[in-house]
Amino acid sequence: MATSGTTTFESSFDIDDIIQEAYDRIGIHAVSGYQLKSARRSLNIMFQEWANRGLHYWQIDNLDIDLVEGQAEYTFFRSATDGTSATSIPNGVYGIHDVLEATYRTGRTTTSQVDSALTKINRSTYSGLSNKLNKSQPTQYYVQRFIDKTVVTLYPTPDATAASNNVSLYYIKRIQDAGAYQNQSDVPYRFVPCMTSGLAFYLSQKEKPELTQAMKLYYEDELNRALVEDGSSSSTYITPQAYYPNV
Repeated sequence: MATSGTTTFESSFDIDDIIQEAYDRIGIHAVSGYQLKSARRSLNIMFQEWANRGLHYWQIDNLDIDLVEGQAEYTFFRSATDGTSATSIPNGVYGIHDVLEATYRTGRTTTSQVDSALTKINRSTYSGLSNKLNKSQPTQYYVQRFIDKTVVTLYPTPDATAASNNVSLYYIKRIQDAGAYQNQSDVPYRFVPCMTSGLAFYLSQKEKPELTQAMKLYYEDELNRALVEDGSSSSTYITPQAYYPNV
């Protein structure tokens, strides 16, 4: 028996297909213009709600920041239309949700590349630093998340030597908006089932309240399976630290 030979179903699953499938699940087959608009709005709201569901490994990316002597703050805007600044590090990167890890990197273009991990600190720790403009090799970083931007602040502030090197960030991207109905969704194939059932749940609240509870159960079950599958497959080992006090 012949098979299709393809594994690209999600690549041809446009936003309007997702909307139609979600409406089908709540028993609505003839969809009007306003219903399409309402569904796309609900889909965008659901994508934003997913940011509160923990870490999505498929939204992690890497970026190298070119350091500037005497510049501590590096700003990433939510989108290209939110603003530009002399402190911006665009590199075509927008919509950074948070920074997971950062390293100070020397010799990035040679085989002698060396990374030194930076320590992430909170607002209270950064506020307590006495001389925030002290110039040296950065060893710590502080992340501020605003409505329209994310600001990464380095400490100490890069000196002339540090400015010849860079900082490598592993960051969490925001899920892209649905946009035009002909667009594809910014999610991997594993999340297509829960995305569809989730939209059906959202739409049921507006169209078929009597189905809301059932749709919620389907949605939460499928989303939970997707989140579990999205986890890291590497093993984690926890070793207790032995401590011998001076006697």
